[in-house]
Amino acid sequence: MELKINNQTKQFTAGSLTVQALLDLEIPLKQNGIALAINNTVIPKSHWNSHLIKETDDILIISATQGG
Repeated sequence: MELKINNQTKQFTAGSLTVQALLDLEIPLKQNGIALAINNTVIPKSHWNSHLIKETDDILIISATQGG
């Protein structure tokens, strides 16, 4: 499966992925303070385990930063 994540094309061997499975692969150690949007639609954290990613999806992962 080919996905566009933060404007970079990446290949995955899995036939289907949930949002949570993708995050476990991409950022396994730092999943607090992040937001995720697919095709410009924010996916609530409560849906990460059930929302399936399609090959044509454009994914944006945003990490919160500290400061002001």
